[in-house]
Amino acid sequence: MQRYDVTVTTAAPPETVWKLLVDATSWPLWSKVDSLDTARSEGLDPDGDDGVGAVRAFRTGRVVTGERLTEKVEPSLLGYEDAFNTPMHNYRARIELKPTAGSGTVIHWHGEYETSGLKRLFLPRYLQKFMQGMAEGLARHAEVIAP
Repeated sequence: MQRYDVTVTTAAPPETVWKLLVDATSWPLWSKVDSLDTARSEGLDPDGDDGVGAVRAFRTGRVVTGERLTEKVEPSLLGYEDAFNTPMHNYRARIELKPTAGSGTVIHWHGEYETSGLKRLFLPRYLQKFMQGMAEGLARHAEVIAP
């Protein structure tokens, strides 16, 4: 199994970070994904509070990946697995939010997956950097919109 593991701290409260995570429509605003592919997504909540079982399809460049929500503990844990993901198999990830001593949040985003062929050579380093950017984008955007 390959793994990535990133931790970022934001001044925004967990509730603000949580709202961004569960609303798939917000991801293109703060993350490295280009768009939410609603045609390939399933079970999205119209009010932006996607639940366990929802499949969120995100487009990055020409690649569309689908992630099925598997765990949801408000406002501290969002887990997902691959619903369809060409470069990876058996992908599982968790985003854990913990309040800081102040009013901020520690974002711990980690996952594991399998891949094959030449992807085994470049995907681990690429994905670690990509996911670091995702967590950083989430943290900074949450600070901008925090009350």
